[in-house]
Amino acid sequence: MGTTHEQFNVGGMSCSFCAESIKKAYSRTDGVEDVDVSLAHEEVLVEYDDDLLSEVEVKDTLQDLGYTIRDPDKAKRYEQQQAELADGKRRLLIAGGASIVVAALMGWMFVVMGRFESASLAMDILNLGLALGTMFGPGRYIKQKTFQSLRRGIFNQHVLLEAGAFAGLVGGLLGLFVFPSFPTVHFFAVSVFITTYHILSEYTSLIVRTRASQAVQSLLDLQPDTARRVSDDGDVEEVPVDDLDVDDRVRVKPGENIPVDGEIIEGKSTVDESVATGEFIPEEKAEGDEVIGGSVNETGTLLIEVTATGEDAFLNQVAREIEEARAMKPGIIQLADRVLKYFVPGVLTIAALSFLFWVVAPLAWGAAPNVQRGAFAALAVLVLGYPCALGMATPLALIRGGGKAADRGILMRSGDAFQIFPDVDHIVLDKTGTITVGEPAISEVVAFGADEVDVLRTAASAEAFSEHPLADAILEFADEQDVEYADPNDFDSVTGKGVRATVASDDVLLGKPGWLSDEGIDLSKRADDIKRLQGRGLTVSGVVRGGDLIGLIGIGDEIKADAAETIRRMRDASITPVMITGDNERTANAVADEVGIDRVMADILPDEKREEIGRLQQADHRVAMVGDGINDAPALTQADIGIAIGAGTDIAIESADIVLMGDRLGGVMDAYEIGNESYRKTRQNLVTAFAFNGVGVAAATTGLVHPVFAMLAMVLSVSAVLANSFAGQLLSGDGVNTEFALDERTDGDVSDGRAAAD
Repeated sequence: MGTTHEQFNVGGMSCSFCAESIKKAYSRTDGVEDVDVSLAHEEVLVEYDDDLLSEVEVKDTLQDLGYTIRDPDKAKRYEQQQAELADGKRRLLIAGGASIVVAALMGWMFVVMGRFESASLAMDILNLGLALGTMFGPGRYIKQKTFQSLRRGIFNQHVLLEAGAFAGLVGGLLGLFVFPSFPTVHFFAVSVFITTYHILSEYTSLIVRTRASQAVQSLLDLQPDTARRVSDDGDVEEVPVDDLDVDDRVRVKPGENIPVDGEIIEGKSTVDESVATGEFIPEEKAEGDEVIGGSVNETGTLLIEVTATGEDAFLNQVAREIEEARAMKPGIIQLADRVLKYFVPGVLTIAALSFLFWVVAPLAWGAAPNVQRGAFAALAVLVLGYPCALGMATPLALIRGGGKAADRGILMRSGDAFQIFPDVDHIVLDKTGTITVGEPAISEVVAFGADEVDVLRTAASAEAFSEHPLADAILEFADEQDVEYADPNDFDSVTGKGVRATVASDDVLLGKPGWLSDEGIDLSKRADDIKRLQGRGLTVSGVVRGGDLIGLIGIGDEIKADAAETIRRMRDASITPVMITGDNERTANAVADEVGIDRVMADILPDEKREEIGRLQQADHRVAMVGDGINDAPALTQADIGIAIGAGTDIAIESADIVLMGDRLGGVMDAYEIGNESYRKTRQNLVTAFAFNGVGVAAATTGLVHPVFAMLAMVLSVSAVLANSFAGQLLSGDGVNTEFALDERTDGDVSDGRAAAD
């Protein structure tokens, strides 16, 4: 017994104020030691004393607040998200229908009867029914959230909504039974409209969040969750990976993911360990070598003895790193929520003071207390105090920016990405697969006593039977150059060093310079050329024919075509680019020099990447991290904004706030520019919304503001926000895209996206 961690995927969060409400609720619960809420990933991580709290009680707190706990199974979670979307749509249709009926009745009263006031008791009762039906039908869930918030002393947007909605209901009832001069119908109408606008704003946020989540899921390839366990008798059975124990033996065929951490006890192969190292050149593995779960077995069949399971396994260690990073990540409160923090208690206070003023102030000049005017003033303040446009301001900017980003192949997963990006002053980039393509390619062929075509032909013939990725690079380059080559007569691969082959009648060696020297080849005259190629960060292979070195082949990771331009755009925006990589310092500096990066962190392990991000944050920098591998995931989570390359790994994508479809690096600065523009729109929207509400609340304190003006203010403020969000886009002919157009991961290159969008 002691401290326990529980992580939940939560439905129903629509803004960072929801996240703050959850934090406050848990902070006031005995036994809870720490809580972390990730709005972007819709997750809540609770650390609690299981001597004082049970898991059920921890879950009950979330559910009492009106949020749902989704199933940990991804398929079921998707179904729950679909159900939430359907429920939100159903609520909006019902509330929207009621609003249309109320608006029609008011229009009939004004046009046909020529007045605002109710025509009959039947009209009053009908509007009362619509108000109660909307508030306690589709709006019932809001009341649950409001009650639980008030019970815990939390004042949020739900409290403000219900203050306005109940003010309308109370005002209508007072007009119906106490003060005949009260505009009964219009007070009831306000209750309907306020509730409908709130449901609309939450549904808008739900659409954005759910579609983003589903778009991410469509990028993810579920890792195999089974393994082939081999018994002592040699029998093979398919078992869940979770059922494996230390010392169990599993067989892994070529092309399959290695399911567990272990040691090879039979076979040899090349293994792609970029899952851990981030580097593209696979490691040669044989009996006695260790392998990492999640890496890819490329060429041979392996029999592996399990050495680590559960919390000790590499992928679980990464998962723990991600959880710790989320717990340490600086909290973000949306701009609207920072304003609401003071606006909610402010409106409630002004309403109370307005009532007291008209009850007490008349006594000063010898008049009787004006209870009716005080009640009207207080109710009008509460009605006008609910900023309908406020609920729309951020989601509308998010929809506009999200649609524009999707057109450029960028998936913005949360509003945080829009808000934080303008403050980012450092962008940290992984090297392999981010700045570079992440695949070996021929960078240079150097010939000695022969021409380059002859060197390439000899190398390709020697490697024709090899399955090593470097061999694939040589063969692919030969094909691109239309160089014809023949199969070797004899072929032998020397693990981790090179190959021997007989090409025509010549003995050929192709491999590392050190191995060639061990084989008696004199490389002294070519030492400068070897050093020059290595200085560029290239892997050097010597080509030896008939005992003579006839050439060198420099193989490297090709730099992306738009990398240098992207770095230039960062500098133009006063952002410092930083490269962080697990590769050696020589290779890292060579790549950095070519693209224009001055600050380089090389030989960095996965957990150290996160620590380096944390150090930058502790120095008061806002940091974005760009990466594509599992080894980048903790750093992506730790960063203020994590940006994943969509052609990367599942865990990296899940850990990010922004996903770039395909592998184009320029999307980073496209996202920055869109984020800047969207945040500017958000600020403009909020100023517009609060301008209407500020004037309205001030006017309402006089007790002379008719509820119809509250409704007019709602319509005008929402219309102004809509116009500001979309007018420029519509006039320019750009579509408002709320869908995220996804390409298949392998075909997801959207290199023309920026040009097309511009």
